[in-house]
Amino acid sequence: MSEPILGLVALGLVFVGLLTGYPMAFTFIFIALLFGFVGMGDRVVNLMQFQFFSLMRNTTMAAIPLFLFMGFILEKSGLMERMFLALRLLLGRLNGSLYLVVLLVATVFAAATGIVGASVTVLGVMAAPIMQQTGYDTRLSAGAIAAGGTLGILIPPSILLIVMGPVVGVPVSDLFTAAIVPGLMLSTIYIVYTLVRSYLNPTLGPPITDAEIAETSLGGKLKELMLGVIPVFLIIAATLGFIIAGIATPTDAAATGALASLLLAVAYRKLGWSAFKQSVYNTLLLTAMIMFLLASANFFGAVFSRLGSGELLTHFLLNLPFSPMVMLLIILGIVFVLGSPLEWIPIVLVIVPIFLPTMIEMGYDPLWFSILVAVTLQTSWLTPPMALSAYFLKGVVPNWSMGDIYLGMVQFVVLQLIVVGLLILLPDLVLWLPRVLGN
Repeated sequence: MSEPILGLVALGLVFVGLLTGYPMAFTFIFIALLFGFVGMGDRVVNLMQFQFFSLMRNTTMAAIPLFLFMGFILEKSGLMERMFLALRLLLGRLNGSLYLVVLLVATVFAAATGIVGASVTVLGVMAAPIMQQTGYDTRLSAGAIAAGGTLGILIPPSILLIVMGPVVGVPVSDLFTAAIVPGLMLSTIYIVYTLVRSYLNPTLGPPITDAEIAETSLGGKLKELMLGVIPVFLIIAATLGFIIAGIATPTDAAATGALASLLLAVAYRKLGWSAFKQSVYNTLLLTAMIMFLLASANFFGAVFSRLGSGELLTHFLLNLPFSPMVMLLIILGIVFVLGSPLEWIPIVLVIVPIFLPTMIEMGYDPLWFSILVAVTLQTSWLTPPMALSAYFLKGVVPNWSMGDIYLGMVQFVVLQLIVVGLLILLPDLVLWLPRVLGN
């Protein structure tokens, strides 16, 4: 068996291992060592050491724990909950106002942390009880919470984009800039959809009662706006602004944002010692898991490349009798299908490097392709029956049936597909902002 074919067999066994539920990191390491030893001999051990230590020396990766810590602090300190309540008071008279509030908070929280599980869970805890009490439609509520929670995959500072940057050879700052317009497009289309449906059918999202609004004076509402919304928004906007403007690296900006979030939580007296310890522990736990997965998947990708399997697959794809657009749709379809049962890490570190050379040979911009992959993965997280967002939401709102959650999410999958289509037909939606800021 030739070395390139050996690599393809290894790739197939990786998917078998992942689908059986065996831990991903150990699957990557074991198969890479086994097939690497057959194809490369003892050099595979040196390659593993090199790949692991190269990742540890990558300063961009330091942004991951800092952005995670920033998100956990905003979550544990209750600042996101305060933002939710403040916006609810300000927008309460509008039909479907809670959908608007959920999606606005989801957009801001997505910019604080790229953790979909945390976003869906926090939104479910904050919004679901109020939505149930005020008679909001269960399906539309579930769809709005789940769809809003998945925005963290795309909207900067997305952990997925931080990891993807070195893989596709595109600066992380460019990926962040390119993701802004698609992310805001998704958020906007979600908001428009929920508000229009609530306007046409007020029973889907009735406004809050006059009694609830009367409990808080105009001065109280303005105070909540100044203290509950603007500070968090300014921290996140400044953090992303530093990165996009080139003032600071993603790591430096993440450190600044984490410190600012911590100081704000302390100033508001919202962060107890136990919440701080829990935030630190969650950051360490999730960072260790992500970095171990990254290192193991990176090692497998290196073995796959050294065996020549990537070149073989690229030549095969280029020789298929399909147009570049059909090939793009096929590849995005593969990413979509794999995005349901698998985590995004193996897809970004193994699948994307396999298909990227083919896309470049066909004349596609790697920056544009990377954002399409990110939006497609976000769509996978919303698509039943393997939609992970549904399980996160069901965990915090157990009285909502999975059937209602699924039916609510399907509505937003259609919106996702519309945006994906627009991004394919109009590449400047992705490339315009990086080009303008690059000049």
